[in-house]
Amino acid sequence: MMKKIFASLLATLFLASTVLTLSACNTVEGAGKDIEKGGQAIKNEANEHKN
Repeated sequence: MMKKIFASLLATLFLASTVLTLSACNTVEGAGKDIEKGGQAIKNEANEHKN
């Protein structure tokens, strides 16, 4: 009985950590895209003032 409870708890913790890890990857990817867009906007503005 105790082994079954422990196995269920362990499986639940593993699943929860997997979901959190995958959602963190999406968050970091989105932040990277936002930073890239900001850099591109700064570059475009600098090019306009240079010409």
